[in-house]
Amino acid sequence: MSAARTPTGTAGHSPLVIAIDGPAGAGKSTVGRAVAERLGLDYLDTGAMYRAVTFGVLRRGIDPQSIDDVAAVAAAIELDVDDGRVVVDGVDAAIEIRGREVTSAVSAVAANSAVRSELVRRQRDWVTEHGGGVVEGRDIGSVVFPDASLKLFVTASPRVRAERRVAEIGGDVDEVEASIIERDRQDSSRHDSPLVEAAGATVVDTTGLSIDAVVLEIMGMLDR
Repeated sequence: MSAARTPTGTAGHSPLVIAIDGPAGAGKSTVGRAVAERLGLDYLDTGAMYRAVTFGVLRRGIDPQSIDDVAAVAAAIELDVDDGRVVVDGVDAAIEIRGREVTSAVSAVAANSAVRSELVRRQRDWVTEHGGGVVEGRDIGSVVFPDASLKLFVTASPRVRAERRVAEIGGDVDEVEASIIERDRQDSSRHDSPLVEAAGATVVDTTGLSIDAVVLEIMGMLDR
């Protein structure tokens, strides 16, 4: 991947960090990757990190609700989540982390405060190592990088998000929509780092828009 760029005209030439938050299925990953490619930046899907920890927890036969045991896994696990690659303790888990078992357990793991603290540390280290980047997740602009160069909240209607998910992995649209609405509720109501629109973030609603149109809109924000 191309080397990360830094913005011009900023004090000390701080690394360019674009924080993208939003609910599941809103198109954050697709948009984030496209923006990163346009800018020559590296891209990090932090949701994949939480899924990777969940995969590690389940692989060890640990109950995702077991706070201390799950925290211990997060602290010790070897993760390589970068540019679409997801390796957990040396095992390629890129497909497994998107499966139903991980999907049904990831909210419990992500709600664990110790897990979040550990992964926030790793996310900040990643940006330092890469000299900036496009970072996508649920609490990037609000918690991980509150001083990001650009903060976005990418969203779409639950129905559209369900239709997109079914097009990718199959299933019943009504059931997936209900699952998405429940996931939104859990993410927005959790005590630690809830899903919120970060202060200073620009809301980008992808309902009815193509990825190219969304990327052009974001590129225009950077040119202002």
